[in-house]
Amino acid sequence: MRKLDFLKPILNFILIGLVITTLSRVFLFFLFNERVVATQDYWRIFPIGLRMDLILLCYLSFLPAILITFLPSTFVKYTNKILVFYSFLFLFLILFVELATPDFVKQYDTRPNKIFLDYLIYPKEVFGMLFKSYLTSIGITFCTIGILLYFAIKKGKTLFHTQTASYKFKLMVFPILAFFLFFGARSSLTSKRPINASNAVFSTDQLTNCLGLNSFYTIAFAAYSIKNEGNTKMYGKMDEAEAISRVKKYMNVVAADFTESKIPLLHKQEADTVLKQPYNLVVFLQESLGAEYVGILGGKPLTPNFDALSKEGLLFSNLYCTGTRSVRGIEAVVTGFLPSPSESVVKLGNSQQGFFTLADALKRKGYSTSFIYGGMANFDNMASFFNGNGFEDIVDQEDFDADGTKYAFKGTWGYSDEDLAVKANNYFKSKEGKPFFSLMFSTSNHDPFEYPAGRIKPFDKKPATVNNAMKYADFAIGKFFSLAKKEAYFKHTIFIVIADHNTRTYGKNLVPINKFHIPAFIMGPGVPKGKVYDKLSSQIDIPPTLLSYLGASFETPMPGRNLNSLNAATKGRAIMQFNDINAFRVENQVVILQPNLKPLQFQIKNDTTLIPVTLNTELAKDALAHVIMAGNLYQHRSYKLRDKK
Repeated sequence: MRKLDFLKPILNFILIGLVITTLSRVFLFFLFNERVVATQDYWRIFPIGLRMDLILLCYLSFLPAILITFLPSTFVKYTNKILVFYSFLFLFLILFVELATPDFVKQYDTRPNKIFLDYLIYPKEVFGMLFKSYLTSIGITFCTIGILLYFAIKKGKTLFHTQTASYKFKLMVFPILAFFLFFGARSSLTSKRPINASNAVFSTDQLTNCLGLNSFYTIAFAAYSIKNEGNTKMYGKMDEAEAISRVKKYMNVVAADFTESKIPLLHKQEADTVLKQPYNLVVFLQESLGAEYVGILGGKPLTPNFDALSKEGLLFSNLYCTGTRSVRGIEAVVTGFLPSPSESVVKLGNSQQGFFTLADALKRKGYSTSFIYGGMANFDNMASFFNGNGFEDIVDQEDFDADGTKYAFKGTWGYSDEDLAVKANNYFKSKEGKPFFSLMFSTSNHDPFEYPAGRIKPFDKKPATVNNAMKYADFAIGKFFSLAKKEAYFKHTIFIVIADHNTRTYGKNLVPINKFHIPAFIMGPGVPKGKVYDKLSSQIDIPPTLLSYLGASFETPMPGRNLNSLNAATKGRAIMQFNDINAFRVENQVVILQPNLKPLQFQIKNDTTLIPVTLNTELAKDALAHVIMAGNLYQHRSYKLRDKK
């Protein structure tokens, strides 16, 4: 057996890697034990986990195997240096992401994925948040890595230096070694496709399923998947004409109102009354304001201002967001676009110019358009997307810094919500004589939950909590409207206050539907006061509904419904996306689409109890059509208005 000592670096690499990933999985199992053990056959996370860990480690072992086999013994000194560097690099990366996993799972209910990669792009905001909210975890991580780095330097030669062996013997062993590494990486000799993350799915609990994976794999897969933005094949295949037909079926638009075959969803939305000067439109997008925190919707008593103001307009009591990130909320509210399979269009290349937005549609009607934000507008690529798609003015943190005003508070994510209210009100006062559209986006209700002292009576004793941040966000909503009501523009403006998404999205179901429930109210001239819209509705229904109040006719490609003209007999519909899982809900039936798996259907007893039922194939096709359509519209660049003449 000593002849095989030259393979020791590969064996040690795989064994140490397995120790790291297995110990991490055991820790996660106990950390989320109450949730995991409620899942039938939860023990399967360990054999599945071993399989997925071996897949990763065997892939990573191919390069060392080639170096050890084919580099002559005369180069063993250099081979060993490469092996030590390569082995420790990947083992430390594996260790680092596993150490980061518990806090990520607590926040997003899944292992690190593309969101983890997204945050790496914005170090200033993210590191500020981490140091204020996760300092203990950061300390443990760096201490652990530091200790292991010390031992790595001491033991590196022992663990990862190959031994000299006959070149002929190494060539003879290589086919056997390659077979085992290939088998380990593919994890099957009978399947036509290599084993992937879909094979880890054995329950309807997303968290339990993801514990069978490892975090280096999920991050690597997320990075690999970036090249497939807009690719819908993983959910199923459908002819484009059929997809268009099925999506149109859910739009409250008659066939004669569709106006352009090359832009398949483009249609007319006629105004009941056309005004000489249409109303202004202000969208006040609230960071992470879930329905569970809104008193008037049966949530915690944290929103007295929202509750009172909603009675002055139209409250949406059964509204669901499309995703779990701010960019997904922006996508839905500003563009009305269907949630795409992998990423919001705010961040994708094909949508940085010539993509439909409310700003573009209103700018063509003579509106001035703006985005007002207390943070840095380059975060999540917002400034680029807005600048290329109809927003004339982008007012962000740098403008707050430069205007000489003494503002209340500046935190990790930028200026406070009350500062945003003051800035926006002053900006709107300057727009007299011309209709305007503006998107205001709040920041305070975001980890690490910073806000100025003395503004609210705390709900929790500890100041920096989500409940207290919610109360402060509500305080700022109240302040904005108290300022606006004193100004001339108020009587000529349609306002909406709406959440981008909820806070931490988690739950035992594949899609935690209760965490997608969000609040919204519309206020302004022509908006019924004290009314509640209680039909199931989607965030993408909001922009066409807003246009119906402005006193102008439009042409738009939005698949969402104008809820003001929706037939009472029409069934409510909501579309939700949770990581790479899509949910298509019609009344109390929901179809779940997962990559490379057959669709599942559930009856919704309530938002947290889903009962498996027999799949309605027509409903499943409708669900798939909306996913297919999102990909096609993006890839063909056909979600737009007619080109300007």
